[in-house]
Amino acid sequence: MSLPLSLQAAFASGRALKIISGLTNFDRDRVAFTLNAAQAGNATFADIAADPDLVRFAKTLTEIPICVSAVEPEKFVPCVEAGAECIEIGNFDAFYSQGRRFEADEVLQLTLQTRSLLPDTPLSVTVPHILPLDEQASLAEALVAAGADIIQTEGGTSSQPVAAGSLGLIQKAAPTLAAAYEISRTVSVPVLCASGISSVTAPLAIAAGASGVGVGSAVNRLNDEVAAIAAVRSLVAALETVDRATIRA
Repeated sequence: MSLPLSLQAAFASGRALKIISGLTNFDRDRVAFTLNAAQAGNATFADIAADPDLVRFAKTLTEIPICVSAVEPEKFVPCVEAGAECIEIGNFDAFYSQGRRFEADEVLQLTLQTRSLLPDTPLSVTVPHILPLDEQASLAEALVAAGADIIQTEGGTSSQPVAAGSLGLIQKAAPTLAAAYEISRTVSVPVLCASGISSVTAPLAIAAGASGVGVGSAVNRLNDEVAAIAAVRSLVAALETVDRATIRA
């Protein structure tokens, strides 16, 4: 499937930055807050909950591509009709606190169902971090065969950082960084490293093999607009310190 040109270029250079509003966030004011920060901070694209009215609202606020996230394939169709440029199966982190697990077979089935409904829409699929790393890599390979254009990693909710400062941020990101390393060596499509990523660990994600990063709570949980824009810009600047072509050579 054909990604928007801006996303293609960002993934190719290893500088794609997705700002995540939240799969369960339908509050227009909070969505607007996150989208405004993404736009002003020069993020590559944004991820919002799968609701066609929310998509139409988002399109009035920003020019960057909009991705919608859900775990019900039928929700994607009206969102694409409303103008969403990309769809994402996930983010599963929103469900783990409820005791909801997503196993490999279910994620693959969701991907097949989504592709049958929307064969030509760019599709990102999250690989659950609850799986062992070798199973995550195997699932990623199967997802690409089923039609996934982007593979997203996760893992922030499974990490237990014990240190403060930079060391704690690295500990927080360790599970998703490990997944990005394993999966990027298994599939040829872009890998987006998400969940627990910060400006400290964004360059590490690219060094691990990812083509970009996805960041949610580090931006969407802030209450100050200036701070949110600064957070996005710090992520953009962090990604610019890494030369993916040199790393992959």
